[in-house]
Amino acid sequence: MTKHTNIEFENGSDNIFNDLGLDNAEELQARGMVGFHVVKLIKKQNMKQREIANLLGIKQTEVSHLLNGHFSRFTIDKLFDFLKRMNQKVTIEISSHEQGEPYHNVAFGA
Repeated sequence: MTKHTNIEFENGSDNIFNDLGLDNAEELQARGMVGFHVVKLIKKQNMKQREIANLLGIKQTEVSHLLNGHFSRFTIDKLFDFLKRMNQKVTIEISSHEQGEPYHNVAFGA
């Protein structure tokens, strides 16, 4: 006989940092999304950490933090610099905010 347990849960929003009640949740979400994209690009190049450090202009220990998703160690400007060093274009679009939508949105091109 299988015992069924009711599990209580809440539906979250699109921003885990907001769900956790953290200050600057929108900024943290944007930084995480940009950082994720940086890591994705790095992994596609199949490079050693030493090579990544040289490419990005950081220490090898910082590469380890980056690859492990510790994006809070890097400013959004630093993450943009990493993208530039990988020959990626960053476009910032400013538009009116509509109620219910996030203030920061990160989209990735092909």
